[in-house]
Amino acid sequence: MTDKLPETLEQKLDRLIEAVSRLSPREPAATDLTVADCFVWSAERSLLEPVPHVNRVEIELIRGIDRVRDILIDNTRRFADGLSANNALLWGARGMGKSSLVKAAHATINRDRADGEAPLKLIEIHREDIDTLPRLMSILKVAPFRFILFCDDLSFDHDDTSYKSLKAALEGGVEGRPTNVIFYATSNRRHLLPRDMIENERSTAINPAEAVEEKVSLSDRFGLWLGFHKCSQDDYLAMIDGYVRHYGLDIDPEELRRDALEWATTRGSRSGRVAWQFTQDLAGRLGKRLD
Repeated sequence: MTDKLPETLEQKLDRLIEAVSRLSPREPAATDLTVADCFVWSAERSLLEPVPHVNRVEIELIRGIDRVRDILIDNTRRFADGLSANNALLWGARGMGKSSLVKAAHATINRDRADGEAPLKLIEIHREDIDTLPRLMSILKVAPFRFILFCDDLSFDHDDTSYKSLKAALEGGVEGRPTNVIFYATSNRRHLLPRDMIENERSTAINPAEAVEEKVSLSDRFGLWLGFHKCSQDDYLAMIDGYVRHYGLDIDPEELRRDALEWATTRGSRSGRVAWQFTQDLAGRLGKRLD
């Protein structure tokens, strides 16, 4: 009986080790960066998930923001060519094409790349995963591509301190931002933090000037501040005209103008998003698909 005891204990230990190994997290599989030009960062699995079909519009259809469009494309092209370029914060009015412009600029640069040149990669990181930026950058810095890190609708609330991780990842720390990575973010807030949060620092902090500097220093990490403002009626109608021509929607110009203005009135605003929503409604009424 005693001769069988060591063997029984060894078997139990083997089963225990096997069970523990199944519970421990597996090493993330290396992502094949050649399978797509766009990826989404899955922080939970430390994995870049390829996006075979990106939801974006053609750069020619983005109207009313010509100046900021040209600036962002020029900055992106310089970065893709290995030249100096800045992180960019696209801030301002909702629905004016901030995220659409980032995706369209990425597509435009890759479309213009010469044969044999490595494509520019676009990686979306969700707002709630900002604190995993150092982990993502450690993966990207050794890759043979150049990357735009893109965070849509970036902002921080009163008790949120993850903005400090973003500050360090962008320009701080010993290593700094990898040379093959640039960061683009969109936000409705110019300083990414609530205005009342900054104002409160001015009234309650022991040294309000230093406290406010700490709060607004995040936006200073972005070399480009591109402002988006509410569009005029003419810009709004030009957006719709562009969509109608692009998708071949057959409608009388006077009827189109009347319906478009009525749609904006019922929505209480004019923007690129409102123009696109009207175009979708119009296409549906005409029995057309927007493919």
